[in-house]
Amino acid sequence: MKPPQSESARGFGLRRETLHRAASIRRLSCQDLRHIIWQTTQVVSGASGQADAQTSGANLLAAQQRLRALVLDTVGSPHSRRNYGKALDDLFAFSAGRPLTRELLLEYRASIDTLAASTINVRLSAVRKLVGEARRLGLVGAEEAANLSDVPNIRQKGSRLGNWLTREQAKDLLAVPDRSTLKGKRDYVVLALLVGCALRRTELASLDVQTIQLRENRWVLADLEGKGRRVRTVAVPLWVKEGINSWMTAARIEEGRLLRSIAKGGKVGASLSDWAVWSVVEQSARQIGIEHFGAHDLRRTCAKLCRKSGGDLEQIKFLLGHSSIQTTERYLGSEQEIAIAVNDSLGF
Repeated sequence: MKPPQSESARGFGLRRETLHRAASIRRLSCQDLRHIIWQTTQVVSGASGQADAQTSGANLLAAQQRLRALVLDTVGSPHSRRNYGKALDDLFAFSAGRPLTRELLLEYRASIDTLAASTINVRLSAVRKLVGEARRLGLVGAEEAANLSDVPNIRQKGSRLGNWLTREQAKDLLAVPDRSTLKGKRDYVVLALLVGCALRRTELASLDVQTIQLRENRWVLADLEGKGRRVRTVAVPLWVKEGINSWMTAARIEEGRLLRSIAKGGKVGASLSDWAVWSVVEQSARQIGIEHFGAHDLRRTCAKLCRKSGGDLEQIKFLLGHSSIQTTERYLGSEQEIAIAVNDSLGF
């Protein structure tokens, strides 16, 4: 059995693998890049015969998949890698053997105009990343790369309001888990950390016990790495810490991941996926009569309740891990008052 690799060794191996991919791709020409898309289309659409499809599939593995993998290697977030991968696969399938041109990309953008503006813009970002990597590898010239990248995003006017709970609804939600059971204790911690600490579900799923530390005589989640690798420290309210203590004692957790799966026989696993976190929130919300409610809505709930309680906007920014006050203002919808709206006093 091989000893586990250190982080630095794994990082070196990843860089070496990426450089190897880059070296093999550099042998491709600009025209090859377009043929890669053609080969992918034949495999996806089944336009060629079985023998030709097998040959095209081999070419796909030898060329397009290497380029696709190299693009995804430059993306840090697992969610972004998944979204970028789907965007590139969709583009390859859409091209239908045509060369990669600005006209094709504009047509591709028009074909997905039923999607949300943010989704379309993410897919266009993936295409730009592909073109950028091709330019850096010498597959396309700077002028052609600039032309291919010059496909504007979809403008999104206004801001989406999102969803959140009132204080009373949040209390009802926290009362859903049966805290006399092991699963109920865990589910309460899931909901409490989302409502009380405004964590993202991926942050919550990957939270280690060692992150919970004392700072200035209070409990915090120290040096929490969030979206964009921004590091922040989040204060833990006392009622949330009490729930954590109850869960850790019952599950006999001393180190490693805080949240863990529970088998039917009561055996505690080693971790809990972010989708399991989403499921806990969705099922709990349904029990209080709220449909289509996710984990991120509890993050927004925490921010909204902090603001309504007189919380400073800059401190809420730190809590959420946003890069700017403007992002927090948009997130909170600060310019629009819903509970007491200006048009409530019309008198009709």
